[in-house]
Amino acid sequence: MTTEQLNKYLGNIDLYLLDQVLKGKIKSDAKILDAGCGEGRNLIYFLNNGFDVYGVDQNPDAIRMLQFIIGSNYSHYAKDRFQVEQLDQLSYTDRQFDYIICSAVLHFAQSEEHFWQMFNELDRILEAYGTLFIRMTSDIGLHGHESMSNGRFHLPDGSQRFLINETIISKISADYNFTKIEPVKTVVVENQRCMTTLVLKKNDP
Repeated sequence: MTTEQLNKYLGNIDLYLLDQVLKGKIKSDAKILDAGCGEGRNLIYFLNNGFDVYGVDQNPDAIRMLQFIIGSNYSHYAKDRFQVEQLDQLSYTDRQFDYIICSAVLHFAQSEEHFWQMFNELDRILEAYGTLFIRMTSDIGLHGHESMSNGRFHLPDGSQRFLINETIISKISADYNFTKIEPVKTVVVENQRCMTTLVLKKNDP
């Protein structure tokens, strides 16, 4: 398989999400939501392999592009599976999904309260024993970040982000009854920012 063929098959999938695919951690019959899907970079593999997938994003232009891609290449999927929605107020029913992808989204929370509003919605729509994949900025291993307020920081790379930390990760486990499927993994990018990946299983309360 050429590089071009591989890219067409996988899309621009997050490497840590691809790791879960290669480990066989995502069942072929799973109902999957990409929460913050953008133009669908993490969905191409799943679309190519007939998974039951849905996507939401707050950016109407991104959803229009994704719906165009669906109509052009995956016409057996209904375009209305991919909608403009806010993560803190999702339209889905409780426990609707088996696997939720939330990659590079939650660090746009405007405050810690906003972060928990979004997390509560992801928790609400995730089935018991379902999996939540989160990738976002964190303070784990990071130096030189300047606090703003409510969990948001000026990062050395010039951006402003909400940072997850060890306290929040512990709260997710203790208060929401999630357990780690994988160890917490953090990549430090030249001390400009840190990206942390959580792969969590929701236990039945």
